[in-house]
Amino acid sequence: MTTRLRELYASNAREGNLLFFMLAAFVLIYFVPAGTTRFDNAVLEAVRLTNWYAREHVILCLLPAFLIAGAMSAYISQGAVMRYLGPEASKPVAFSVASVSGTLLAVCSCTVLPLFGGIYKRGAGLGAAIAFLYSGPAINIMAVVVTAKVLGAEIGIARAVGAILFALVIGTIMHLLYRKEEAQRTVKNTRGFGGDDTDKPMSAIATFFALMVGVLVFANWAAADSDIWMQIYAWKWQITALLSAALAGLLVWRWHWPASQLLMLAAVVVAAAVIVPGAPELPFALGIAGLMIISALRDEDREWSAQSWDFAKQILPLLLGGVFVAGFALGRPGHEGIIPSEWVAAAVGDNTLSSTIIASVLGALMYFSTLTEVPIVDALMGAGMGKGPALALLLAGPALSLPNMLVIRTILGTQKTVVYCALVVVMATITGFAYGNWW
Repeated sequence: MTTRLRELYASNAREGNLLFFMLAAFVLIYFVPAGTTRFDNAVLEAVRLTNWYAREHVILCLLPAFLIAGAMSAYISQGAVMRYLGPEASKPVAFSVASVSGTLLAVCSCTVLPLFGGIYKRGAGLGAAIAFLYSGPAINIMAVVVTAKVLGAEIGIARAVGAILFALVIGTIMHLLYRKEEAQRTVKNTRGFGGDDTDKPMSAIATFFALMVGVLVFANWAAADSDIWMQIYAWKWQITALLSAALAGLLVWRWHWPASQLLMLAAVVVAAAVIVPGAPELPFALGIAGLMIISALRDEDREWSAQSWDFAKQILPLLLGGVFVAGFALGRPGHEGIIPSEWVAAAVGDNTLSSTIIASVLGALMYFSTLTEVPIVDALMGAGMGKGPALALLLAGPALSLPNMLVIRTILGTQKTVVYCALVVVMATITGFAYGNWW
């Protein structure tokens, strides 16, 4: 009978897989502990975290990131990327450029993904792209300063040194592991999205991206315990508006966009800001939507909107799904998901190897927006968390998250994603364990 069943399955594997999936889904739904306090609260936490993420990160973080990533594909020549970041480029130059570029962005583990996808698809070597992927959320200057101020100078310095070394070491290891595959990719990767030649000078291209990155950075400038930081925070929208106006001027001057269309868009944005002054996300979203519409209507710039849309439809559903699952499992900062917080506190309550491993894995799965990891670690340390696991969580948490992993897999494939995540967790564990027991 078993042999007959195998033959029946082999003759129609697709229907057999569908039946198995339907049965598994039914069993899961049938036995789900709906009505219990912990399960219902975990579902609410998943919804709340996803809602918070949509409100705080999609419009201000992801939309400009999609815009920048699409522009990378449309306007940066593949030759330039290959020259400075490609597999054959000088490794000190490539890794330095990638790490510095990521550091200047100071974004979370999800916002960096479209930008990482953009440079990797344009021909950047795997090692340099990984260094950029890690450095963006991990080597955040303000986060390091806040860490030192809240958790102590010692752990702040350890975080800064560890994050810098991680970007270089993990990038190098990924390059060495996949150097043969990368060499073949270099040979095959000859078609660019926008061609290797451009009619615009490098200075215009550099200014174009600097202005867009400036908009991304200042629109997401968060409040922090620093007078200078708070002065910038108070003027963040005025600075963002000036950078946006400069970008519009550049598009008229070098991209030859019709000034009348951009003036009309500016009027719509200003009107939205005046009518709804308490919701700056609305004029911000209207401005990005207007740029994409104008781009789509122009034959020579249609690739920009097309590539931005490709990144959005590939990345956004996975991020929202991943955030929902992360919220269900671990909840929001300060709130519980299906996993009790006392379990976490008990599991990381000393400097043993097992505690450090658990902290690294939990940090890799949780989602942290910029700067939120510091008060979370501070609260855990107040509950007895060892300093070794604390450092491990600070090194693994900002750079990885469950949503982040899901998207990286679509760009690099399953194997490279598993290797990258494992390297981050292992290095965070080793560094945290050494720090907690030897310093």
